[in-house]
Amino acid sequence: MLTFLSFINVNKYPPSLLYMTITIGPALILLAYLENFKNKVTDIFRTYGRVAFFYYIIHLYLVHILSAIAFFSRGHTMADASKTGELYPFYFVAPGEGYSLGIVYLVWITVVAILYPLCKWYDRYKMNHREKWWLSYL
Repeated sequence: MLTFLSFINVNKYPPSLLYMTITIGPALILLAYLENFKNKVTDIFRTYGRVAFFYYIIHLYLVHILSAIAFFSRGHTMADASKTGELYPFYFVAPGEGYSLGIVYLVWITVVAILYPLCKWYDRYKMNHREKWWLSYL
């Protein structure tokens, strides 16, 4: 057992060839086997995969709006928001404040669920308008 464990004793930083092999290799093998499964869960993942850049752009705006709502609901003002960072004005984060990991996961799942209908609509739009070449980039 110790011999086997010595083979997988790799470091993530700096990434080595062994680290890449034991992380990406099994993921690619698993992807090859799971590609043939068709059910509701894989349809959801496929939808997000087809519109990944669209989701990325939309979720940035949604998360920023939600952070602003949370910031102002804690009693802060716009003046507080402009003081929070010189590099990023209106960062909506006050020093010493934050949420537990459970709340962060809950917000993450909620954002993903809220954006699913919009992503599904955009996926159908992309599929029905293949003549618009620029849609393939979004």
